[in-house]
Amino acid sequence: MLASGHPAPNFCLPDADMETFELASAWQEGIVVLHFFLHDSMPLSVKQAISFSDHEEDFRRCGARVVGVSLDDCLTHAEFRDEHGLALQLVSDEDGEACRLYHVWQDPQGASTVRPTVQRSTFIVGFDGKVLHADYKVDVRNHVESILEFLQTLSGRKNGNRKEYRRHA
Repeated sequence: MLASGHPAPNFCLPDADMETFELASAWQEGIVVLHFFLHDSMPLSVKQAISFSDHEEDFRRCGARVVGVSLDDCLTHAEFRDEHGLALQLVSDEDGEACRLYHVWQDPQGASTVRPTVQRSTFIVGFDGKVLHADYKVDVRNHVESILEFLQTLSGRKNGNRKEYRRHA
């Protein structure tokens, strides 16, 4: 399992617009919040994606962007994004490449599960490509708020302090 301080595994996968998303390029532009979720159609996935999207400006103020990753294909992601008016980037990991790298892949178990699933998890990746925060036990109810609180503390914006987390030149 990945933990704070570990190098974030890089991956290149297509997003909902069939554009290539490369994590290493993204973290050079700012903090990346990788949000692994089950499937677009799952009620908790919808709730969490909407919550992340509703707080897009808050994430931006912290110098972060949210990227959702699941096993769904690009077209399913595009429909999901458009149906719910989501502002976050959705990445398709149909073969489970990124899910395996981040140790969130779950093989089918028992007769009730016929396809692999993903452990709902979130990773915050910094400018240096290291994991700043790893959460393998996401509680959807307060999750987005707790991630924002972590980012605000990291950037020093809590309680009016304006110090920012910046990449060293």
